[in-house]
Amino acid sequence: MEWPLVVGVDGSDASLTALDWAVDEAVRHGLPLRIVHASMWERYEGVVPAWTTDRPSGQVLAENIVGVAAERARRRAPALPLTADVLAEDAATGLLREGRGGSILVVGCRGRSDLADLLLGSVSLIVAARAHCPVVVVRGDRQALEARHGRILLGVGEHDVDSPAVRFAFREAVARDAELDVVRTWRRPAQGPADHLLTKRAGGAYFAEESADLLDKALEAALSEHPRVRLRKSVVEGPAHRLLTARSAAADLLVVGARRRDKLVGMELGRVAHRALHHASCPVAVVPRLSPEPTEGERR
Repeated sequence: MEWPLVVGVDGSDASLTALDWAVDEAVRHGLPLRIVHASMWERYEGVVPAWTTDRPSGQVLAENIVGVAAERARRRAPALPLTADVLAEDAATGLLREGRGGSILVVGCRGRSDLADLLLGSVSLIVAARAHCPVVVVRGDRQALEARHGRILLGVGEHDVDSPAVRFAFREAVARDAELDVVRTWRRPAQGPADHLLTKRAGGAYFAEESADLLDKALEAALSEHPRVRLRKSVVEGPAHRLLTARSAAADLLVVGARRRDKLVGMELGRVAHRALHHASCPVAVVPRLSPEPTEGERR
């Protein structure tokens, strides 16, 4: 049984852009599409009495949002299997629960809120920081949204050796027949004696070589499974959160990893993912990697 690609909609322009992206993504991967809208209208308007045929305005709005989204998806991809439902939950809770039965969870970068000064909607941020499945926050310019660059950008971190993020990026490159641009950044130690062996090596060669080795190890398993992927590897000095965001201007999708604990401990989202979600010029995929709970000794 194939797990569906889940997309959350709320009637906003951003969510409709996310819907279009999700339809295209589902078609690429041959996945069914599930459209959901979270609405708690019953809590505020109550249950409709049996003797009346009038429907509460909240119910009408929720059903219209889902209906319009489903019709839009059908027009874009008539043969795509899809389901559409209203969730009687708050948006973040409903989307996180749906994500547990989904292959990918797609959301827009903004909701229907009037808080225009927010760079990223709070629901999108919560979902990206807590979901246990890959989350794509759809943002960026038309070239990226329409996959015109032909490039997937992957940021490789310390814990990304054969990680879910690496495998996700390779699958995307295969499905899109796109180049995979993989970046590993490094930085010199901020402190340390001037005559230390590592700081004396010209141009930071030690750190560059160490990063290149980690990059090769990170890609080894996925590359053996997908040897025909067009690969571009870069080892660059500088802050990853800034370099990846800048490089996203030439990509159709930026893929970053995020560590998750088995138990919810708050907003688990690193600096790189956080900046990308707010400032990237293309859609951002945050791919979680589950980490075991620390032992008592590790806590000490």
